[in-house]
Amino acid sequence: MLLLQFIGALFLFLITAGIVTRLRHPLPPLDPRAPSVYLTDTGDTPLGRGTASACTEHPGRSGVHMLANGREAFAARVLLARAAVRSLDIQYYIWQGDLSGTLMLEAMHEAADRGVRVRMLLDDNGIAGLDPVLAALDLHPNIEIRLFNQFVVRHPKLVGYLTDFPRLNRRMHNKSFTADNQATIIGGRNIGDEYFGARDEALFSDMDVLAIGPVVEDVSRDFDRYWSSLSAYPADRILPAGDLKALARQTSLVERDPAARVYMEAIRALPFIEQMVAGSLPFEWAAIRMISDDPAKGLGDIDKEKLLATALHEAIGRPEREVRLISGYFVPTRAGAEAFSGLAASGVDVSIFTNAFAATDVWIVHAGYAERRKALLRAGIRLFEMRGPEGNERPRRKLVGAGSGGSGSAKGHVLRSSGSILHAKTFTVDNHRLFIGSFNFDPRSIHLNTELGFVIESPRLAAAVSRAFETDIPMRAYEVALTDDGRLNWREQGPDGTVIHATEPGTSTFQRWGIRILSCLPIEWLL
Repeated sequence: MLLLQFIGALFLFLITAGIVTRLRHPLPPLDPRAPSVYLTDTGDTPLGRGTASACTEHPGRSGVHMLANGREAFAARVLLARAAVRSLDIQYYIWQGDLSGTLMLEAMHEAADRGVRVRMLLDDNGIAGLDPVLAALDLHPNIEIRLFNQFVVRHPKLVGYLTDFPRLNRRMHNKSFTADNQATIIGGRNIGDEYFGARDEALFSDMDVLAIGPVVEDVSRDFDRYWSSLSAYPADRILPAGDLKALARQTSLVERDPAARVYMEAIRALPFIEQMVAGSLPFEWAAIRMISDDPAKGLGDIDKEKLLATALHEAIGRPEREVRLISGYFVPTRAGAEAFSGLAASGVDVSIFTNAFAATDVWIVHAGYAERRKALLRAGIRLFEMRGPEGNERPRRKLVGAGSGGSGSAKGHVLRSSGSILHAKTFTVDNHRLFIGSFNFDPRSIHLNTELGFVIESPRLAAAVSRAFETDIPMRAYEVALTDDGRLNWREQGPDGTVIHATEPGTSTFQRWGIRILSCLPIEWLL
């Protein structure tokens, strides 16, 4: 009885504190905001001239180059920033203040000093520790920063969830990097060391695409839609006052940090750099459809017809032969498990690759997936789980919110990073259509966060992903199977044959009980 009274009193206190905080720290006015739109007269820029001849040879199609290598993905962004002469439109969920994040901010500053107009739209949940530097950059006459679903109370941001949880629980998960409206990068990577091979531990296996051609303007148009949305607040109304002079006096990270010098030397040595500079980078030309959520989803004000999940279903159609899904955060829910099982029952060959517990960085997401494993396996679906690091030491990731080598061409492996955490979001249908983007197969991506991605009509790229399920993935993953008496086994392929684990690899008894308890909680809609 006393425990219930204590919980009730604590709950009442939190509600009261939240109301008081919200009254003392109301949202600032949204308007007036300086209007701006993407620049269309960029055909005479170096990027425009460099892509024109290739695009002319493939009318109506866009060119894509797969970026499976984290360091190549970083290099591609830096090269686009340096090549831009008119505009950079940048949209990200997480931007960290680590080595790669700082180098990217310096690239934005250098571009602005050259006269490039830089617009940065950042989710306010993913910029921990960057308030001072972002405030300073926002003072630059050529840089404008807006924050999506901003927190009024800056420290600790957790206070905001007490006062405005329904809004702040919705985040902008989109990722795009567009230069001069001529080239763009979209996919699963945020800005941070673990995405770009800039540190030795807990790297992410991820996937981006560099695109040129008609789809770039679709991304630019979508950026404008988010930039002018009711959730995009000018940074100067949220962040503390900045000091651009202090930022200008600061020497570059490469000059003052030996680790940054070593990293940039490794980047400059990539063959990818030479290919991109020489214009010899191979592109796959295909019909590409960009799909995204309406930014009104960030406020919960959206019809089902305007969701990315709805557009994705329409663009992909009903699979007839094969589905191959790669998702680091896979929470199918009961409805999703039934949908996948229905596909398998109709004769569609379904395989899914996600993180094992030893590889995941979010326990609770794994719990949401684990409770659906048996149902999926009974339906005949193959499940692969990314192995964790050697010794079963679980990866750690610096989280800022709720919730590597090889070629990027289709001839290379799809996910060749040596990272221990799967972060890619891609799937193929019938060896013909390929989706790459920010969309995880979980309730949060479907109902809460905004997302962005490409549907690519390319049998060659789709086949590359499909082949990985027969070659690379089994060597890097456990294949989960059901025994005759209905228990789970994990099969590990190695140089000495197959090892079968009767309990979930990399887990202790305490952790297995924890996963079981979390699976029973009514929180699946938050995952």
